[in-house]
Amino acid sequence: MSTPGTPGTPDGPAGPDGPAGPQAPRTERDEVELANTAFYEALERGDFDALSDVWLDERDLSDVSGPAPEISCVHPGWSPLTGRGEVLRSYALIMANTEYIQFFLTDLLVSVSGGTALVTCTENILSGGPAPEDGGELGPLVGQLVVATNVFHHTPLGWKLWSHHASPVLSEAVGDPDGEPGEPTG
Repeated sequence: MSTPGTPGTPDGPAGPDGPAGPQAPRTERDEVELANTAFYEALERGDFDALSDVWLDERDLSDVSGPAPEISCVHPGWSPLTGRGEVLRSYALIMANTEYIQFFLTDLLVSVSGGTALVTCTENILSGGPAPEDGGELGPLVGQLVVATNVFHHTPLGWKLWSHHASPVLSEAVGDPDGEPGEPTG
């Protein structure tokens, strides 16, 4: 995943043993951003186990009394999914049918309040399906622009994804001189 200014990317800060030496202790905001990055990197690698570990699980909630909160997910164009089994099945389906996917995150905003964190971003997605039967290396690559909201819950094991909601960005409309909405462009 490519996020400008993210640790481990060319324009981000050096790693713990990098040229700048040991890094300062991380803030909660930094930890949330790392958890968010882990989510997208697991998707890019097609690593279902790593993706499953990012999502909140009742085993992560030893500090919560009463029923565990259910996770939820809305993929672009899909109905809402609720519960760990349903959400993770959706990712297994996506991974099985996506040969290549890469996320370029922009407009990243992180907000932390107590044990809850909210991340909003624009997912600039490049993806490709399985190779055609004629032996090509990759199916056609498709670009998509999606806005996403990721909600994280702090657990004794760190920040875990509680909800992911992604919606496609529609073409911008151009208004006429009177300020009335016009036809979509693009």
